[in-house]
Amino acid sequence: RRGMYTAPPGSPRDIPGMEIAGEVSALGTGVKEWKTGDRVFGIVGGGANAEFAVTRANHLVRVPESLNWDQVAAVPEAFITAQDALSQASFRSVDRVLVHAVGSGVGLAAIQLVRAMGGTAFGTARSADKIARAREYGLTDGVVLGDDLGPLAPAVRGWTDDAGMDVILDLVGGPYLAADIASAARQARIMLIGLMAGRTAASLDLGAVLNKRLTIRGTVLRSRSDEEKAAVTSAFARDVVPLLASGAVRPVVDRVFPLAQIAEAHRLMESNATFGKLVLVH
Repeated sequence: RRGMYTAPPGSPRDIPGMEIAGEVSALGTGVKEWKTGDRVFGIVGGGANAEFAVTRANHLVRVPESLNWDQVAAVPEAFITAQDALSQASFRSVDRVLVHAVGSGVGLAAIQLVRAMGGTAFGTARSADKIARAREYGLTDGVVLGDDLGPLAPAVRGWTDDAGMDVILDLVGGPYLAADIASAARQARIMLIGLMAGRTAASLDLGAVLNKRLTIRGTVLRSRSDEEKAAVTSAFARDVVPLLASGAVRPVVDRVFPLAQIAEAHRLMESNATFGKLVLVH
């Protein structure tokens, strides 16, 4: 809305929104995998907060019959981002995974996927309430972090018997990256997904990066090619949609707003008081 997250080429620049869920109303030339009326959902480069959206056929996934529209709308960005990050981090069922901003849509999706795939999830949030509520979705333990990140290191030592975290999903950025390095196990994989705390980090302990042989990787879906986006969408359909259909993982909806109240939804999102996703319905 403020113009600080520019839409990629080919996407609307004056209509925000990256997640869509709805029925196919028309087909482009040569599209054979969908028909009018099919229930679909997915991620777009922009323009999702509107009555109609246009996207590529291979960037969409069929909606599981077990989910209603409010639930479906809360899935794409959260679960595709979480699944893709875990895949890039070469997640294994023996891994201990730390998720920052665990009460966010992506955070809640991540801990559910970690649990469903046999791993152990830990997390951070800015309130004890979010930590407590996240336990229902697979969080083993968590710590409240404000501006002082000091409590993280002793918490990680206690959770892991001083071994450190195998995978860290960092949705916050800024000073959290230095804390990630200190909390990481040997040969850990740190995935930098979001920058809510800023685009720059203070001085980093590069010696620890070398000694622990860490992998630090940034990831964003928006800047990838159409072919890469299609591959990520296909992996999500294969690996995550069956879990959604069975109820092994589920979307978390904080509140539902009519599209006409999008400004109110934005104000609530900016308050950092939400748990899970805000949904807009037309």
